[in-house]
Amino acid sequence: MIIDKLSNSKQYYGLSESIEKALKYLQETDLVKSEIGKYEIEGKNIFAIVSEYETKNKEQGKWEAHRKYLDIQFVIFGKEMIGYAPINEMKTKIEYNEEKDILFLEGEGDYLSVNEGTFALFAPEDVHKPGIRAGNQQYVKKIVVKILV
Repeated sequence: MIIDKLSNSKQYYGLSESIEKALKYLQETDLVKSEIGKYEIEGKNIFAIVSEYETKNKEQGKWEAHRKYLDIQFVIFGKEMIGYAPINEMKTKIEYNEEKDILFLEGEGDYLSVNEGTFALFAPEDVHKPGIRAGNQQYVKKIVVKILV
């Protein structure tokens, strides 16, 4: 798991060409004007999903992980907490859905504050619980870039 400001993203380009391409997409796209929906960057290998929502209480969130894709979650505006835990410290709650590439888990984790302009990168071994209130409930616009691993 990596969390950092998008302005520092160049230091992560060496991780992979796909991560570099995804981070450059975030830097070069006018995300404030982006509409809710799915955007292909490199077919099924790299794509983005823009969403808007109200943050929720911790108990309303769900611990999730993916096997095929890593996530780069970038907060366009607003602020939220995202839970994090290593997958080997969690228990399966709902079995893996291959079509949706999602596994739901249960257990305890730590919470990170993700502010506007910040991204968090979650690899398949990184369980995460996005969309959690950071103080008061608030409106968040976020883009998640999915990268095939």
